[in-house]
Order: sequence, then structure tokens, then C-alpha cells
Amino acid sequence: MLNKEGLGNMKKIAIILSGCGVYDGSEIHESVLTMLAITEQGAQYRCFAPNINQYHVINHFTGEVDETQTRNVLVESARIARGDIEDITELVVDEFDALVLPGGFGAAKNLCDFAINNENCTMQNDVLLACQAFAAAKKPAGYICISPAMIALVYGQNSKGTIGTDSDIAAQLTAMGLQHVNCSVDNVVIDQTNKVISTPAYMLASNIGEAAQGINKLIKNLLEMI
Repeated sequence: MLNKEGLGNMKKIAIILSGCGVYDGSEIHESVLTMLAITEQGAQYRCFAPNINQYHVINHFTGEVDETQTRNVLVESARIARGDIEDITELVVDEFDALVLPGGFGAAKNLCDFAINNENCTMQNDVLLACQAFAAAKKPAGYICISPAMIALVYGQNSKGTIGTDSDIAAQLTAMGLQHVNCSVDNVVIDQTNKVISTPAYMLASNIGEAAQGINKLIKNLLEMI
């Protein structure tokens, strides 16, 4: 497992997770593919998540809301990170070269409330502060799948990004101030001004291999931008 002492001189990436599971947390494939791409491309990562309750809990077998349970985003995210995770309030931008946010509905329910309030959404405060810190430091960031819904909230009007080709969601993001660019599953959209890279992943992918193509390209471009 990675820790603060073992990072050495390698490029260091902070990953913000939003739980565990596509319907109420981080998309597990996207999260693991992100970690794998970072490692295989010669960098290292540490994982963070907000210490808050999930918006709700979904039974991933039935697809139904389980109203009998309450789960914590940090605790659930620890499942993906193999326990090696920290509260997002402990994320220090100076310790990292770049930031990545995988998708999953947790990104749109727990990190922000786009899935509930659409273009009128807001971000969870600790997540917003962390993302804004990377923006202010002009350090690159990668937003995957639905997480680009947060780009305009962090970088402001005319920032650029993609969620793929869904015209309805794209229209909502445009209303928030994002310059949306249609993008295929195997490609990325790069906002050179803000140093933001995004890729559709499971907004378009029909399998894990397709999701990997865009994520690998995102991490490659992210590391080159550092």
C-alpha cells in the first residue's frame, strides 16, 4: 500500500473517491483502472474521500434503494482503496502533482448533487475546497465519466470538458457554464487553459476494456501536463 513516506520523487496523484459501487458511490472499474494506469505509467497515488454519509444506499443486486441502511462515503471508499485512504480534509495540495476524480453516481450524489439538482447543483464543501486548491495552484486534474459535472463549479464559465455524447446532460452542463465537447469513449477532451482533462468512460463504455482506453489516455495526458 502507498503511504506518505514511500512516494519518493515519483509524480504523485491524489484520487478523490465517492463511495463504493456504480449506483451510489465510485464506479469500481473506473477507480481501479485509474489506479492501475497511474501505477503502470510510473506514478503513484493516494486516495481520499469526504467523511460524510452517502446520499442513499442502493442494493446493487436489485437496483433498488435500501432505506434500512446508512453508509459513510469514506468508509465505503476504503473498500476500493484496500483501507489505504484518508479524509479529504487531510489532502494537502502541495504534496501532489495532479488530481483525479473517477465517476460513478457517487460523484453526482455525494461529491456534488448533480444527479438530484441538475444544473442547479452544488459541491460538497470539502470536495470543492480540495478541487479549487488544485485549480488555484494550476496543477492538472482529470475528471472521469459523470464527474465532469463538477468542472464548471470549480473552474468557472467557459471551462471545457466532456461526459461523452448525451445531449440532455450536455445541455445541463452548458447551462452551468461548461463548454461541452462531444467525445468518443476512447478519447479525452483537454482544457489547456485550466489544465483539465476529461473522458466519458462508462457514460459511453459498454465494457471495461472500452472504459480503460479513455482512462489510460487521460492519465497519460495528465502526467505529461505536470
